[in-house]
Amino acid sequence: MSPSHALPQRRLKVSGLCCRRGERLLIDQLDFEVAAGEILLLRGPNGAGKTTLLLALAGVVRPEAGSIALTGGEADAGSMSDLHLLGHRAAVKPRLTVAENLRFWADMNGGERALIEPALVAAGLAHAEALEAGHLSAGQTRRLALARLLVAERPVWLLDEPTAALDSDGELLVGRLLDAHLLRGGLVVAATHHDLALRPPVRLRTLTLGVPA
Repeated sequence: MSPSHALPQRRLKVSGLCCRRGERLLIDQLDFEVAAGEILLLRGPNGAGKTTLLLALAGVVRPEAGSIALTGGEADAGSMSDLHLLGHRAAVKPRLTVAENLRFWADMNGGERALIEPALVAAGLAHAEALEAGHLSAGQTRRLALARLLVAERPVWLLDEPTAALDSDGELLVGRLLDAHLLRGGLVVAATHHDLALRPPVRLRTLTLGVPA
């Protein structure tokens, strides 16, 4: 699925960010910016703070210091309605069908039910739309989680290991979704241990977080 219309242009700016997990300072005086059409890859070992940073960007974790600004729109540009957070957990309701899960997320996130069928096709799940999500494989469950990004259009994607549990075809799917999102002016911050199947030219930068003490 590759809608041709542009997404709202946003810029993410982080200044002097400090984040703790318990007594451990994971992120100290971090500064970076990500503009529309750009992807920032977060690298580093487990425990270095990649997930904590994503949660802070999403407003789930309160930083100890510093600022996070999402600019480029109306007064509410920094609200949750501008971003999708895709974490480790799929957030799938096992007793609902695949299509019903997407209908739930479209309604919850202010999306459009008309986007459900194209999202299923894009995610390679059209054949499983009537199947209860609890019967999906780990890879199919991840595809369903990724399809949530497509039923409610938001310019900012915060992705934690987006290719987790996916085979090579699934990794190519992630690359296609990211390419299309960036082409439309979306921005992405993705924590990943793996290279992503992005097509050049792509405006990509890498931020490596330090080894925890």
